[in-house]
Amino acid sequence: MTSDYYVVDNSDMESKKLDAAKNHYNNGDYQAALKLYLSLVNTNISYKLYHRIGKCYYKMNDFKNAEENFQHSVSLEKDENPSYFYLGNICYKREDFKQAIYNWACYFAYKPEDETVSLNLATSYFSCGMKFQSIFYYEKYLKYAKDRGQVYQSVRKSLYEYQKIGNDFTQKAKSSIKRKDYKTAIEFLTFAYKNLPTSYDINLMLGSAYLAENDNMHAMIYLKQAFCLNNKSVEALQLLTSVFINLGDYTAAYCALNRLLPLIINNQKEYLNKMKFINELNSTFDEKSYIGHKEWGDNYYRENNFHFALYEYENCMLLSEKMKEELGDTVKKIRQFIYPEESIIRTSLEKADTLYKKKDFETANKYFSKVITLSSPDSQEYKLAKSRVVNV
Repeated sequence: MTSDYYVVDNSDMESKKLDAAKNHYNNGDYQAALKLYLSLVNTNISYKLYHRIGKCYYKMNDFKNAEENFQHSVSLEKDENPSYFYLGNICYKREDFKQAIYNWACYFAYKPEDETVSLNLATSYFSCGMKFQSIFYYEKYLKYAKDRGQVYQSVRKSLYEYQKIGNDFTQKAKSSIKRKDYKTAIEFLTFAYKNLPTSYDINLMLGSAYLAENDNMHAMIYLKQAFCLNNKSVEALQLLTSVFINLGDYTAAYCALNRLLPLIINNQKEYLNKMKFINELNSTFDEKSYIGHKEWGDNYYRENNFHFALYEYENCMLLSEKMKEELGDTVKKIRQFIYPEESIIRTSLEKADTLYKKKDFETANKYFSKVITLSSPDSQEYKLAKSRVVNV
């Protein structure tokens, strides 16, 4: 006796249903599209299907079911999922700004060139009173905006005015600093900062002025922001080290010094002095010295202050070997929230280079164009991509 088993291939039928559902959706018949998508749930479990179901519910203003399906989609694909964008929208509608920011940040991490998400993040941070982050994403919006309409012009005009006021008061502060009138300089710089919080120079000057006035707590805040804006700044790290020592925060001083070492490697005398101090500090620590930084990092992360969360979590990793494993993925995620361009540019260049060598210039051009969009015009990556684009 033999038994025959027949496997029915439903792929053609599923494909037809998906096409029909897509047509219904594009024509605005979301109920018909939803019905077809739901009929595929038992045979086609994918994050894309749950995303499409969520979009149908979203268009029908059924945000409860939309959120449920978007969350299901995210559970199946946590990295590159457009559902994060809609989850952010839903959270914003119910005024859950923190969760809205988190979801939009997840979307921004893999699609920073989408101007809408930058604008949404900027607006949400502004609603939370976090102007540093708000201006940071408004600047991203201006960089990537394809629609140069009324919203773009309004944001551009506002930022231009902020920049002008910030620069004017910075010049006044410089004159006060020359006279060593740090109190007046702080007044001018504080006003400059309110208008231009993402300026490295203003943060550095403000931190330095507070340090000159022995106000180490305020100095720490602005110097940390200066470092977050320029993590290759020797001056910011040197000043931060002094501030932390003044505050008796030796674990933070140790971390600042470790960040400084690679930047002063060509200055042998200074390098050896710093290494000696690092070793002296390290001998006073124990296996729990990272805990305070972990608590600060967690607080910042909950508040969506990703720049400071990254700083503190990296401190933990400098202080403890076990934190490198525990926080590695979180640190990678936060870096993608703030600097998504770095990994995308690197990956795009690798793909473009492979395709270029195979003489598939048309596809290579798409990746080179992405690098040109995301990178700074004065960067090596931008120049390389620009030189490789081929007319096809």
